[in-house]
Amino acid sequence: MNLTLTGILIYVLVTLAIGIGVSRRSRTEADYLLAGRRLNLGLASFMVFATWFGAEACIGAAGKVYAEGLGGSIADPFAYTICLLLMGFVFAVPLWRRGLTTLADLFRQRYSPGVERLAVLLMVPTSVIWAAAQVRALGQVISATSTFDVELAIAIAAGVVVVYTVYGGLFANAVTDLVQGIALMIGLIVLLVVILQVSGGSEVFSRIEPGRLQFTGGPGVSFFSQLEKWAIPVIGSALAQELVAIMLGSRSAQTARRAALLGGGIYFLFGLIPVAIGLIALPLLPNLAEPEQLLPQLAQTYLSTLPFILFIGAMTAAILSTVSAALLAAAALTEHNLVVPLAPALTPLAKVRIARIAVALFGLIAYLLALHAGGVYELVEQASAFGSAGIFTIGVLGLFSRLGGPRAAYGALIAGVGTWLLGSHVWMLSTPYLASLATAVSVYLLLALTEPRESAVMTSS
Repeated sequence: MNLTLTGILIYVLVTLAIGIGVSRRSRTEADYLLAGRRLNLGLASFMVFATWFGAEACIGAAGKVYAEGLGGSIADPFAYTICLLLMGFVFAVPLWRRGLTTLADLFRQRYSPGVERLAVLLMVPTSVIWAAAQVRALGQVISATSTFDVELAIAIAAGVVVVYTVYGGLFANAVTDLVQGIALMIGLIVLLVVILQVSGGSEVFSRIEPGRLQFTGGPGVSFFSQLEKWAIPVIGSALAQELVAIMLGSRSAQTARRAALLGGGIYFLFGLIPVAIGLIALPLLPNLAEPEQLLPQLAQTYLSTLPFILFIGAMTAAILSTVSAALLAAAALTEHNLVVPLAPALTPLAKVRIARIAVALFGLIAYLLALHAGGVYELVEQASAFGSAGIFTIGVLGLFSRLGGPRAAYGALIAGVGTWLLGSHVWMLSTPYLASLATAVSVYLLLALTEPRESAVMTSS
């Protein structure tokens, strides 16, 4: 066990060293937040894959399928793949051509600085909650491979993540994602092959109980409940700052588009592996107390020492990459869209320093959230749902139409998040996200059609 932890520590330290070495090139805000806008197709594609293939894909999806069957993992990899393809086919090119630094820049260009600030206040919690999911998952990995309890493991995970992210920038993430992504791919393939061997080969899939293969959730689940499960990951993450940053950091519009499509394809292909393992693992580890520890437990049980260390190290690094992207997103929005407008005379190095301080602060908040969360999947769902209905509405209409101005945007943002909060925690609606999306769109259109013509559209820069 000590050997395993030592191997994981060495893996993390090597990754951290690579990140620190590359981060020396981060002298400006564009360097730190957007990799100097020089990501090629290979780096950008692996960033898309590695950023999305984090806790929910490895830990959450495998555990959900193990506990609930195929219907427990609609988001990963199925709905999130659609999200990535949507970015490639629809959003990547127009976003890149606007020369943005963050998504919130679009809202300043299209609507007003006030809309920009309100959007940031809604987007930052989303990234922090997503980071908390990754921190919790990394804690589960450490706990499953050591004598530490989950709480202590989460604290260790949070500390590692904050150090890793403060030193690295987007380009450091891109370089480490390439190495981590390849290692994780190899590790997943090896684990799947071993699990199939001990389970009796591919015939094991024919022995799965039919109920566990029910993808729609059964006859008692309504159409709108199913639509809700698809809408949260697809619409809730299509314009996530973590994904937008990769598009904006690409060297060209076509590179951004192709990276989203290629990264989405890789994500789907390898995202099926944890799902498959979750389906067939019930006889191998029955009555597992912590389903989120399924993959680490299987690897520890059925892999020899060296492959196990490499697999857990790759999984740890992949989760580090995802949480790093989330913390960078929150820091970028805070530094670039809230702090810099208040202090425009800041030097380039001061801007980077502020972004790094924000990373540390949000890392602490993510740690506290991770301690009290019900699970990885629940955190990810909350991250995708909170405030995203209004963000998606004003983003789509802001990019592709000239309808509506600041008043319509304010209304959509407030109505979207308000409806989701009330629907989830007060009215207890079965489909609070669909309700928030419908409300955001309706309020935007209503206010846009009644808005004074002179304020309906602001010219974009």
